[in-house]
Amino acid sequence: METGTPKTQLRKPPKNFRETIRYLGPGLIIAAAIVGAGELIATTKTGADAGFTLLWLIIIGCLVKVFVQIELGRFTVISGKKTIEALNEIPGPRKRVNWIVWYWLVMFIVAIAQLGGVIGGVGQSLAIMFPLTEAGIEANTFQEKQIRKEVDEALKKRSLLNSGTAAAKQSAPEPGKTINPQNGSARAENRLETSRDDIYWAFIISLATAVILLLGRYRLIQYISTALVLVFTLMIIMNFLQLQSLPDWRVSTDEFISGLKFGLPEAVQGRSALATALATFGIIGVGATELIQYPYWCLEKGYARWTGPSEESSEWVERASGWLKVLNWDAWISASIYTFTTCIFYLLGAAVLGRTGLSPAGTGMIRTLSEIFNPVFGETAQAIFIFGAVAVLFSTFFVAIAGHARTSADALTVFRLSKGGEAAFPFWTRIFCVLFSMLGFLFYAVLRAPVALVLAGGLMQATMLPVLGYAALYYRYKRNDSRLPSSWIRDALLWISVAGLLVAGIWAVTSRL
Repeated sequence: METGTPKTQLRKPPKNFRETIRYLGPGLIIAAAIVGAGELIATTKTGADAGFTLLWLIIIGCLVKVFVQIELGRFTVISGKKTIEALNEIPGPRKRVNWIVWYWLVMFIVAIAQLGGVIGGVGQSLAIMFPLTEAGIEANTFQEKQIRKEVDEALKKRSLLNSGTAAAKQSAPEPGKTINPQNGSARAENRLETSRDDIYWAFIISLATAVILLLGRYRLIQYISTALVLVFTLMIIMNFLQLQSLPDWRVSTDEFISGLKFGLPEAVQGRSALATALATFGIIGVGATELIQYPYWCLEKGYARWTGPSEESSEWVERASGWLKVLNWDAWISASIYTFTTCIFYLLGAAVLGRTGLSPAGTGMIRTLSEIFNPVFGETAQAIFIFGAVAVLFSTFFVAIAGHARTSADALTVFRLSKGGEAAFPFWTRIFCVLFSMLGFLFYAVLRAPVALVLAGGLMQATMLPVLGYAALYYRYKRNDSRLPSSWIRDALLWISVAGLLVAGIWAVTSRL
């Protein structure tokens, strides 16, 4: 908790946008975590399964959570309290800690398993580009032949379908009825099962992550994550723009508009695609873990320290108001980045994977995902995509481990398992960086199901979202400083945001039941 801040650490907030840019950062770290597992894997899969129909859900899923994010960050700046500590103060049933913290603990365990899906994606990418064993080389060759066969067949059927051939219409893949490239002879050959290159690479990257986080600080995390996200974002944008110049692959105006209409995919009776979309809703944009972790990055950036503890002075009100404005800019600029990028991922999934009947799954996930680059880049598509996939998935893994380490170090104090207080916080953060890096690897090594792990984490996060919405309302109406008033527009948008999170949580649970 940032109490007793020396006056020498107090800082006046920036007076214009040009100065404000210098103090952005927490949102960029969150964007680095977001533009990864949710966008690259879950969002692209949703596009492949549902076609263009659920674009509206993707946009809402990104934007609706930002108001809750701002409210959680706002309370941290005013109070100086970390998220788990703050959540523990909300009224309700208690057993050592309150019910919200217990619920967070359950979600947290699933979130660590979700990291297995992310590091698995990195391992698969590197195993394709740099196989380490003969079995890995053989598996790469076999899998490449399999997916090329599936894509070529789908393109032939699609060409016949466009020409109006009746037989093709009967056999062409429908949106949502996707193909797993590992089916059929791939299973019979069993070659993918003999290769462990993806596991070896996942271990190497997990170990490297642990070392970097042990040595690094806030600035290192911010710079690495921002650079990686920027590189891949530019690649995705360039790919999508080039796709629009290809008549067979471009996203038409009618297809785009159909995605903005509030509807469900009819081709699969709204079932498998909807289930994927709901899990995706929990992970795209600011997921539950990012909402919880965002205040920690605000603390490390210095917003609360520069504001100082609450006091009866006009100077404090001026500082608090100014730094809260910076926080708002930080949250919305990052939201604009990941919303735009998420929509492009979704449209690429619908335009390429959905039209060819491919759906990313299992140990062939990365190779299947790389097909979204194939129409534009041809033979070099896989190499280009894998470079970007490694960058963005490693960024997600890197930032998520750092964030989980901080929440866990905070939780130790809240659960009264650590008596070291603030002095012990950096120590436990470093310990957890190593522990969680290796746990994520173990989940993937045992299960080798990256899509399932990512979507399971998304589903659990979706159920946590209404709880965090309730926390945001509690902070707004019970713990707000009256000298920092809120407009009725902001309050209305906060209520809409919370309502959206509640619907998402209930819908996610009932769809699974």
